[in-house]
Amino acid sequence: MEWRASHILVKDRALAEEILKRIKSGGQFESLAREYSTCPSKSSGGDLGWFGPGKMIAPFESAVKRLSPGSVGDVVQTQFGYHIIKCTGRKD
Repeated sequence: MEWRASHILVKDRALAEEILKRIKSGGQFESLAREYSTCPSKSSGGDLGWFGPGKMIAPFESAVKRLSPGSVGDVVQTQFGYHIIKCTGRKD
């Protein structure tokens, strides 16, 4: 199994929740990633490319596994901060 995902990484939960609200009300994920994310992937709209099991930290990977392609999950906390994750692909 492999997944493709994009994410927005921020240090503040309140900001993450606000960005997620904007996405759910029609905001463009890629634009918001470029504007707010602290991850270098922000330059590509948050795209992390394809990855397999064990390539991402556990809370991130388990969140991606629960998403179907095109969907955005709830805020996920890791040691890096707060992630808003969008699943963009899945290969069996």
